[in-house]
Amino acid sequence: MRRMPAGESRNSRIQRAVVQLILDRRLRPGAPLPTETELMAGLGVSRNSVREALKALQALDIVEIRHGYGTYVGRASLAPLADGLTFRALTRHDGDPGALAELLQVRAVLEEGLIRRVVATVTEPELDRLEPVLTRMAAAGRAGRPFPELDRQFHELLYAPLDNALVPQLLGAFWAVFHRVAGVRGRPDDPAPEVTVRLHRDIVTALRARDVAGAQQAMAVHFRGTDW
Repeated sequence: MRRMPAGESRNSRIQRAVVQLILDRRLRPGAPLPTETELMAGLGVSRNSVREALKALQALDIVEIRHGYGTYVGRASLAPLADGLTFRALTRHDGDPGALAELLQVRAVLEEGLIRRVVATVTEPELDRLEPVLTRMAAAGRAGRPFPELDRQFHELLYAPLDNALVPQLLGAFWAVFHRVAGVRGRPDDPAPEVTVRLHRDIVTALRARDVAGAQQAMAVHFRGTDW
């Protein structure tokens, strides 16, 4: 086990050493870590120092502490990112829409870039799977029901052809932040349901035509025409 580098706080050095151990041993999520006693001996630190570092890593979802069983490699989800962005947004001045606007801008840039890749990879059967979602969105709108989960499902299916596990996690983090903040501050007014459905339909139409510029433009208009 590697000794800790100098020049950092003790807690930070221990955290870095544990992360390096995971990497060096190529441990996968769910794999057990050495015991506290083994970490103490390998790093030359006290039990309390090991426990403090592991708690900090647990907050980052890098390790998972199962009381009575041991410590395991975590799933490294983006939950800590979502928590940090939520806190950042909620600490803005009341009534300041800037935080939500910033989140929307970042997500728009991300999706406008991703949609270009979707055009090159999506198949007709994958596009067909978007149609029932659009149908349910339209029906919900006619019935006067909001359909945020259908909207989320649409975007998840949209990027499934990329076969990139990070994409739905990242978009899900932004989605979670928006709804947490909107739940506290109040959600901005959404466009009419038929407008939302049309904006999503335009994206599918461009994809079926294999129109890269059209798909990117449809996505840009989607974000300009909706609050999320």
